[in-house]
Amino acid sequence: MEFWVVFIIGMLALVVAGLLVYLLSLRSSLKEAARELDDKLKTDTNTLISISSGDKAMRALTAQMNNQLRALRKERLKLQHGDIELKNAVTNVSHDLRTPLTAICGYLDLLEQEPLSEKAQCYLAVIRERTDTMRELTEELFRYSVVVGTVEEPSKSPVCLNDILEQSLAGFYGTLSERGIVPDIEIPEQPIMRALDKNALPRIFDNILSNAAKYSDGDLTVKLLQDGTVIFENSAKELDTVQTAHLFDRFFTLNTARGGTGLGLSIAKLLTEKMNGHITAEYRKGKLSVRVLFSDC
Repeated sequence: MEFWVVFIIGMLALVVAGLLVYLLSLRSSLKEAARELDDKLKTDTNTLISISSGDKAMRALTAQMNNQLRALRKERLKLQHGDIELKNAVTNVSHDLRTPLTAICGYLDLLEQEPLSEKAQCYLAVIRERTDTMRELTEELFRYSVVVGTVEEPSKSPVCLNDILEQSLAGFYGTLSERGIVPDIEIPEQPIMRALDKNALPRIFDNILSNAAKYSDGDLTVKLLQDGTVIFENSAKELDTVQTAHLFDRFFTLNTARGGTGLGLSIAKLLTEKMNGHITAEYRKGKLSVRVLFSDC
């Protein structure tokens, strides 16, 4: 009797040991598949997931994951193709608009030199304003297409965030004054240096300031922190948390009547990320806060 008890216990021990080995092998295969999937999602490659396990269930799971990878890559290619088509369309349209707009502006210059009635001068002023707005929008479309189409790494050199920010604020002094905005500026005396593209950085600050000038309720606070964070904060009653989540989306604008294409902050985001920086927007208690961080790498 004791023999059979020992025999049964031994067989159960073998079964348990076999199950443990199988579970450990299955766990190892799952980890392997997870690593493979993570690698394929992060890299632009056409290779598929392959595992060393011979387990039928694991190989079936891997086959399903590969099917989903193929479908995902197909959709990704469609999106990339669509982005290329959109970029080309924007570039062509903005380029085609430049020539007639330049001619219109030239004729307006000539017309302003002619003797005109008071009513005609009023009409001419409206035409000039609308033409200048259209030319500005066309240039913004062109700049966006150039930024999107640039694949080269930005040319980096040591730049002082303090100086660039001060220059951008000085450049927008007139625009802010016209809207009755007196900015509250906090910039430390100690230079904060970063390796960045000296041409792209002013465009980032300018685009954020332009957005603030258009949509601020009359105030603006600009702070530069020691860690390289630049904060732009202003009251914006027209905004809400849902709209804030789309501020960096291309062509998103709160009010088309104010003459924006919705590309300014999108361009700022693209340029910031190309220089390994981070840009975020937050809306709390009626105030919009845009933060740009360039870490000291």
